[in-house]
Amino acid sequence: MILIRKIGYIIIILLFCLPNIQNVAAAAQQQEDTTETAVEQVHDEQQTEDEPSSFIARSWSLFEHNQYFQTIKALLVISIWCVIVMVILLIWILINRNRMMSREVETQRLMEEFEGLLFDYLTSERSESVYKKIARTALSDSNREILINQIRELSKSMTMSAGVNEKAREQLRYLYTHHLHLDQDSMRKLYSSKWHIQVKGFRELAFMDITDANNKIQQALKSRNDILRMEAQLALLRLNKDDPFGFLDHLVHPFSLWEQLNVYELIAIHNLPIPQFSRWTTSQNKTVVIFSLRMIQVFKQKQAVNHVIDCLEHEDKDVRHAAITVCGEIQLRETFAHLKHIYKNEDYENCLAIVQALGKMPDESMLGFLKLVLDKEDDVVLQIESAKAISRMGEVGIAALVKLMKSEYKNYQIIIRHVLDKRIF
Repeated sequence: MILIRKIGYIIIILLFCLPNIQNVAAAAQQQEDTTETAVEQVHDEQQTEDEPSSFIARSWSLFEHNQYFQTIKALLVISIWCVIVMVILLIWILINRNRMMSREVETQRLMEEFEGLLFDYLTSERSESVYKKIARTALSDSNREILINQIRELSKSMTMSAGVNEKAREQLRYLYTHHLHLDQDSMRKLYSSKWHIQVKGFRELAFMDITDANNKIQQALKSRNDILRMEAQLALLRLNKDDPFGFLDHLVHPFSLWEQLNVYELIAIHNLPIPQFSRWTTSQNKTVVIFSLRMIQVFKQKQAVNHVIDCLEHEDKDVRHAAITVCGEIQLRETFAHLKHIYKNEDYENCLAIVQALGKMPDESMLGFLKLVLDKEDDVVLQIESAKAISRMGEVGIAALVKLMKSEYKNYQIIIRHVLDKRIF
């Protein structure tokens, strides 16, 4: 790539020099015109004596100093340079392509060789002799890198399989750390200035359960790089055995939805112990609070009801919305009074969420409040949701809706008929 860049620079410089070449040619032409006048006088005097030869010389001189000739000569030089550059570039591309193909073939061969050796190491009784073969093959840095990838893939497949052989996995880890000291290669990657190499180190250490670098990985939680930060979270989730979710205490940047999904996926895959997520409902990072509320909902941690109630009074409306949703999804009836209290001061989205939450935990004690929403609100969606919530109370709710439909105080017929139509709901 550096060679291509230099060649490009040369072509650009030549193109920029073209106007200067033309200017020099024009100046030379003016000087030649002056000289030519004097030469013509001399030629006229000698025309009779040597007319044929002087005519040829004069014609060639005029052609040689013509500005179009100078331009053609400059373009010819540039064309020659371009041809040379194209030939060099073509040769370089062919050589590089052959080199890459040879590297791919060699990499594939080593991958297959290491795969067979690792299988022999795990199944053969003569593991020491197999280990020595692996060590001899993995002398260079590139070969060690291929071996690390193969061990990691093998460890990953063993983790994902239904019947995990812990003895084989521990044997593989012992080869990685004690026999070949590949963990030192992974540790060095953590100190690289390139984030993608650091990420590779995080993943390797996490898959091999090497906890020596936990403090260094934890420093990446404050990184501005989203990918580096996410990979550090996932690595600590597996490596911090005593407190897998402790990284949530150190997050200062927003905990994005994508990061939350990755954490949840890792919980499901590795069957990690579930903590009491109410611990993080008081975090200064609102995205961590929202994640905690979502996990309380997913794992139905009803014992966190007091923390959910506190979140209903949170200063951030998104946190309040998440708390309202939790109340409905896991049916925290203890929050009825709080939901009624905050309704009048909430924005439209949160008001709608409150009515929907009450509809998911129908209770006759909320009949008066829902009738008030149906009566006072002008928004059709809010009216429909409140009517639906009332209808879910059973016979009491349906009777109340029928009574409202017959009332002359306000025309609820369209909305209530819509809600009571069994073909719709």
